[in-house]
Amino acid sequence: MMTEPKPTVDARFSNPGVAATPWAEVRSVLEANELFWISTVRADGRPHVTPIPAVWHDGSLHFCTGEGEQKQVNLRHDPRCALTTGTNLWKSGLDVVVEGSAVRVADDDRLRALARAWATKYHGDWSWDVADGMFVDDHGRALVYEVVASKVLAFAKGEFAQTRFEVAKP
Repeated sequence: MMTEPKPTVDARFSNPGVAATPWAEVRSVLEANELFWISTVRADGRPHVTPIPAVWHDGSLHFCTGEGEQKQVNLRHDPRCALTTGTNLWKSGLDVVVEGSAVRVADDDRLRALARAWATKYHGDWSWDVADGMFVDDHGRALVYEVVASKVLAFAKGEFAQTRFEVAKP
């Protein structure tokens, strides 16, 4: 679980005199946005990027993936990943990037809480049961991951500000 990080504006990529984006705004985007893009690295070093739903729960971003999906294959050899979300607008909105390592969640109690979070956020579109340390449904099984963040970037648009949040190591 991530503690509230301290913000720093990167003046190289920001309008003069802008303030750092407050963590509360960043967290709100992570809680509310439905679609994220996950970036992982293939064994041969090539990037892999794909859209994915994710939930912010207990101070961390979580996602799930099927056992044979490319992102899961990639995470087996390299847990580093980045999840990106925001808007496709140039002069308004907030884009957020969470960089870190994917750590498997296999505790059934935690998984049940996460399944409830998925069902609530996605209005029942994602309805998971829990068995054997995984999400399960009529379509198959999914491994669940917490992104242990090392850095979070926020890109405010309009009054352009790039804010870097350094995440304290537990």
